[in-house]
Amino acid sequence: MLAAIDIGNTNIVVGVFDQGKLVSDFRVSTRHLATSDEYALLLDGLFLMAGIDFDGIDGACMCSVVPPLTEVFETFIRRYLDCPLVQVGPGVRTGISISYETPKDVGADRVANALAAHERFGTDVIIVDFGTATTFDAVTASGEYLGGVIVPGVNVSLDALFARTAKLPRVEMARPSGVIGRNTVHSIQSGAFYGYLSMVEGIVARMKEEMTQPVKALATGGLASLLCSDSGVIDEIDRDLTLHGLRLVWEKNMPRPLSDPESQDH
Repeated sequence: MLAAIDIGNTNIVVGVFDQGKLVSDFRVSTRHLATSDEYALLLDGLFLMAGIDFDGIDGACMCSVVPPLTEVFETFIRRYLDCPLVQVGPGVRTGISISYETPKDVGADRVANALAAHERFGTDVIIVDFGTATTFDAVTASGEYLGGVIVPGVNVSLDALFARTAKLPRVEMARPSGVIGRNTVHSIQSGAFYGYLSMVEGIVARMKEEMTQPVKALATGGLASLLCSDSGVIDEIDRDLTLHGLRLVWEKNMPRPLSDPESQDH
């Protein structure tokens, strides 16, 4: 089995693939000061609840946008999973050519998303990822990463609103019953929901004008289903897009599939 690990600024998402199928996934809070031993204890418990043992993991593929935790998880994989590791970064085959002015500035998670979306659609595609930041990525039908857009994430904006105002409360992101809020909480929720939905639709429309038609649009991330379920510009929602991208990166870089008995020798 393959462990796919996406280390983000707010959450760490871990997926387990068995013969290419995602059989379990877990989302835990990112703790910048946690050690490899602490993450091992946490993940071992989650794996066991899903009926998965660390000994059953034959390979790992990881992307990280949190440098302090990259080495922590390298140690975790080496010490507790004891399996080969592929890490998205320079020198790793992805099938995606980066046309960014500074290619190394493109986050590893965005590369994994680009690969998964490209493999799925095979056309020009826009990926909207609702994470700590909301990112928009443009990928061509030939697998060229053109660039994208970065804006503060929904929860970052809500936290900033609470921190910078004296009387406005901290509210949970939720879909309001209508655009016109009848109280302060609903007004803030309306601004966050419809403001971000309108932003997504506007930016995707403008990006499509700069790309070759037809263009597909795909949304991922924790808030994708909430924000984009009724959007006319989003063709598909896949909360596990990054994990599938990591699986594809593994397959492009390892000479034998995990089902090969020789590949299971640690």
